[in-house]
Amino acid sequence: QVQLVESGGGLVQAGGSLRLSCAASGRTYNMGWFRQAPGKEREFVASLRWSGGRTYANDSVKGRFTISSDNAKNTVYLQMNSLKPEDTAVYYCAAGFSLGVGVRDFGSWGQGTQVTVSS
Repeated sequence: QVQLVESGGGLVQAGGSLRLSCAASGRTYNMGWFRQAPGKEREFVASLRWSGGRTYANDSVKGRFTISSDNAKNTVYLQMNSLKPEDTAVYYCAAGFSLGVGVRDFGSWGQGTQVTVSS
């Protein structure tokens, strides 16, 4: 199983930016970011395929969030711009060998990092 270590969360005002990082101990097919707000289900944010770099994003974050990678460092990033209070959640990095972007498509998860956006 791949070990994932996230960093970069914090408190930011609406309209601000944050960058999350996820360092992986090994290489899988797919890397993703999910988030979970209190009382809500974990939801897909964005994903990236190591081979080819193809990316996918939830409509709610398109144009504001960008997923990218540093293949040499086995690290994936989530650049979050124009943050909104509704982006407040615990953000999780995930790794998997499936083509899908659902929670069940990812077998390894990071510990989560809190992102809080104040209005």
